[in-house]
Amino acid sequence: MSHPSTTAPTCPIAPPADEARARAEALDGLLHAQAAELWGGLSPITLALAATDWALHLATQPAQTSRLASEALGMATHAALAAATQSHLPRDASERPDDQRFQADAWQTWPYVWIVHNYLDAERWWRDATQLRGMTSHHRDVVAMFARQWLDMLSPANAGLANPEVLARTLERRGDNLVAGWAHALDDCRRRHGLPQMFDHGQRFKPGEEVAVSPGRVVHRNHLVELIQYSPTTPAVHAEPVFIVPSWIMKYYILDLSPHDSMVRWLVGQGHTVFMLSWRNPDESDALLDMDDYLQLGVFDALAAIGRRVPGEAVHAVGYCLGGTLLAIAAAALARPGKVAGAEALPPLASLSFLAAETDFSEPGEMGVLIDESQVALLEDMMAERGYLTGRQMAASFQFLHSRELIWSATLRELWMGEPLRPNDLMAWNADTTRMPAAMHSQYLRRLYLHNELAESRYCVEGRPVSLDDVHQPMFVVGTEKDHVAPWRSVYKLHQLTDAEITFVLTSGGHNAGIVSEPGHAGRRWREAVRRPGDPWLSPEEWEASAGSHEGSWWTAWDSWLKAKGSGREVPARQLTPRDGLCAAPGTYVHQRY
Repeated sequence: MSHPSTTAPTCPIAPPADEARARAEALDGLLHAQAAELWGGLSPITLALAATDWALHLATQPAQTSRLASEALGMATHAALAAATQSHLPRDASERPDDQRFQADAWQTWPYVWIVHNYLDAERWWRDATQLRGMTSHHRDVVAMFARQWLDMLSPANAGLANPEVLARTLERRGDNLVAGWAHALDDCRRRHGLPQMFDHGQRFKPGEEVAVSPGRVVHRNHLVELIQYSPTTPAVHAEPVFIVPSWIMKYYILDLSPHDSMVRWLVGQGHTVFMLSWRNPDESDALLDMDDYLQLGVFDALAAIGRRVPGEAVHAVGYCLGGTLLAIAAAALARPGKVAGAEALPPLASLSFLAAETDFSEPGEMGVLIDESQVALLEDMMAERGYLTGRQMAASFQFLHSRELIWSATLRELWMGEPLRPNDLMAWNADTTRMPAAMHSQYLRRLYLHNELAESRYCVEGRPVSLDDVHQPMFVVGTEKDHVAPWRSVYKLHQLTDAEITFVLTSGGHNAGIVSEPGHAGRRWREAVRRPGDPWLSPEEWEASAGSHEGSWWTAWDSWLKAKGSGREVPARQLTPRDGLCAAPGTYVHQRY
């Protein structure tokens, strides 16, 4: 007797754990990317953790809390007495030497002198209050930075007609300054929405017309870079060419601005054959380009092209900002046993020059305040939507860190004082932003900023780690005194990563202006000292005290160094003709805008 077969009820099969996790992460990432707009791209978790760290340490340090409360009460009492008696107050100086907000004489009259005095007292109090023992250094920096942002926003200088300078200007011009200011504000709104503008905001500084005009030819192109060779201006040139790797965050022509401050034009005028990369502005299709692509297509492929153009000669390699970090990775890969695939086709490196470039990211400066695991994860979620980080997002980070100069002071001059911002070549370049592919930017932040793999000899190229200790070419390293992107003490850390000869230069100015420091520019100066192999370690402070000081542009010292580190040979100028290469400089990639 047969029995009817019974079929067990079927249940839906759960997806594998890895697949379910990936789906959950993708959904969470989508939600994070949408919510990021509300937070201006800043991680609320980072802010909450920093605020909690500060609040808990404040709550568990009663003596410190009492001291701060007593000082605050004393400040309030002193302010009340000064207001009641209108007593004379000393001309208070901001603790930030570049702070020019209250320098006008109008701020020294009553009651403005009293307002400024109390405001600067509050700045000092908050600077003290955010430095609590036991906090992590990152959280301390985050809390201090946000306290500074709030205080900068609440500055008496931003009070509109309550600012005595604005009031005096308004009375003098019978309100014309306010009319002009709001016209500029309307124009800015039109620009943000892609509408025609009424005023010229720097559009006249166009690559190939007013900037990036040094004559040359694009002699090689791949998916990521165009390689520009510049036309000689001397009958003979030094045998070794100069190869410049600029940062890919911005357009390359920071080093080829107007003719009077173009580093490229000046180097050519000193008898150097100069090659420079022009990075492609990525789009959605480039989302998966990573650091290996930037290394292979940006450095190795370009070096091979230079070797074909100038056969048999070593190359002076130069890296600026992130381009310097990439060049350091490339040099370390080429210096190790086994080198890299295809190394036999690459010319040797005669020397290395690093301009405001970090190789140790343990103390990365103000940008490090905005970078931790939570913030990087949020950026990755934002980039996953489009495949890139927009130039506007990157520019917003710099504006946020320097809101006093780039937002509030600019708004005061343009909106309230009616003074239009006068564009120059550097401002126009700064507004010519570029994108960064999602994969590359994520790797860059994680492998360098978060994990410091290059300094710790854990950064892998072709599956094997590289070490800067393998690099023995002489190095010319430049830091700038006011650099907030690559602080000079961080740049100086290269001394600890290699025993190669290092000529270290500390120049006046900031990250851009300190590098674009052409001869003849008034007020420029630099310090210089050489560390030879085997010399004892000097701390940055000891180096600064012992280094020789010079007036003028450091470019002249660099030119002499390049000539000394070459063979000393001169060859006939390497002329370019209209048939050479692919097109005339500045090429096509520099014009890519979205």
